[in-house]
Amino acid sequence: MATDQQTQTTAAGDSRAEGLPLAPTVASAAVAAAVLLPLVWLVKTSLEVGFSEAFSLLTRPRTLEVFVNSALLVTAVTAASVLVGVPLAYLTVRTDLPFKKFWTVAVSLPLVIPSYIGAFAFVSALGPRGTFQRLLAPFGVERLPEIYGFVGASLVLTLYTYPYVYITTRAALKSMDTTLIDAARTLDHTRWEAFKRVTVPQIRPAVAAGALLVALYALSDFGTPAIMRFDAFTRVIYVEFNSFNRNLASLLSLQLVGVTFLILALESRVRGDEPLHSGRQGGRTGDVARLGGWKLPALGFCAAVSGLALVVPIGVLLTWFGRGTASTGGALAFDLSFVLNSVGVSTAAAVVATLAGLPVAFLAARHRSKLSNVFERATYVGYAVPGVVLGLALVYVGTQLEIGGEVPLYQTVYLLVFAYIVRFLPQAVGSMRASFLRVNPALPEAARTLGRTSAGAFREVTMPLIAPGVVGGAALVFLTTMKELPATLLLSPPGFRTLVTQVWAAYEQGYFGQAAVPALILLFVSGLSMLVILSQEGYDVK
Repeated sequence: MATDQQTQTTAAGDSRAEGLPLAPTVASAAVAAAVLLPLVWLVKTSLEVGFSEAFSLLTRPRTLEVFVNSALLVTAVTAASVLVGVPLAYLTVRTDLPFKKFWTVAVSLPLVIPSYIGAFAFVSALGPRGTFQRLLAPFGVERLPEIYGFVGASLVLTLYTYPYVYITTRAALKSMDTTLIDAARTLDHTRWEAFKRVTVPQIRPAVAAGALLVALYALSDFGTPAIMRFDAFTRVIYVEFNSFNRNLASLLSLQLVGVTFLILALESRVRGDEPLHSGRQGGRTGDVARLGGWKLPALGFCAAVSGLALVVPIGVLLTWFGRGTASTGGALAFDLSFVLNSVGVSTAAAVVATLAGLPVAFLAARHRSKLSNVFERATYVGYAVPGVVLGLALVYVGTQLEIGGEVPLYQTVYLLVFAYIVRFLPQAVGSMRASFLRVNPALPEAARTLGRTSAGAFREVTMPLIAPGVVGGAALVFLTTMKELPATLLLSPPGFRTLVTQVWAAYEQGYFGQAAVPALILLFVSGLSMLVILSQEGYDVK
């Protein structure tokens, strides 16, 4: 009997996999091909470099130094983010931490601050002759230690990436059935032993998922290493590209992509096969841990992390804004068009990414097969490829293609929006796929038995149910597009200035005060996007 049931289930699964609907399949194939185009072009360009030249460039001491620097930076930031994010998640979920709701939100908010704005502010505040040094000057402090280099880059990246670990770990802790911990305590385990033997195995996949995002961000970030003058992959690629040494830039880009996929493979091994959530539907919360004498140190820890990540950059920007900015000519004068340009391209990227990701998410959730899995995985390539590499690849593509056979595609808004879509499409796909999985397939089937066509049942039944996921995914694409720096710098049309490019121009020209207004507006719009995301996902701070 069991064998017959398994055979029938397998047959049903095979039938469902083979019967892929034509329209979503064709659309998903087109999306996958478009997403893979830049990477294919990058590989082609790199292979055109002679073997001897490529070997010489990749094995020279300078290149090896860049590789080691990037590896150390990713390792340090990932480890530090885990050491910060996991305790914060435990404190805000499993303890009697005072003002828990406030700290839950406060330690999540650094996610809306672009790391390059954080680096910008930290250099201004904590640099050798920055704001803090001027405050300490009456006490005889003439110069603070250097913040540039590995230490500064690691500090800033950790402060703005630990929320990835915090959010995923917090979700796992909230869904975990704490009766397992209670059982361990009844066996005379201390709270620490119960945490190691019961809690850690349960949350390890969530911690690994957050750590993966941190590692990919640290590897792909361009602004922070550039501002901190630390020679990581992204900074050197950008410098070599602008120095017209494009052979080395393309080879380093391909090497960076290889390191990225290595991180993905390592994360898969660390995560293991354990499910992210326990088998129970929303675990029993149980009694919270009493902090006792550790209450003040716990509050100090939360305050120190959120203070460094939020108060320092916002305080510096508000100080600049309050002082006013000296006139530096028309080049850095703020204009409302910067806001309109940023919002316009981000909205376009969010809308198109949502429409492009819809058939991919539908197939991935409703018609599991090798082909639908390939389409879904293909969309994640753009997210795994760093923005500076994607921008470089699209520069090559854009110079070869023309619009209407006359105008090069390079440095047009169309190519810029395409870069954003390729880069952040997985965010829309992931959100919509999760929403599709929460919809009972029997509902649209019932609508079809009542005379609705497949399209009609999808429009009238499925779409209203997945709307929160669609809106949440679009808001996430909008948020990350607003903050994207390297692709914007490499692909923006001449004269097309956004909030991001204005902040970067102020930094490069040394007029820090000119960055205050665009940076504050960028943070405000990003904060609004974050509120939309949290509201659509039903974020719970209890």
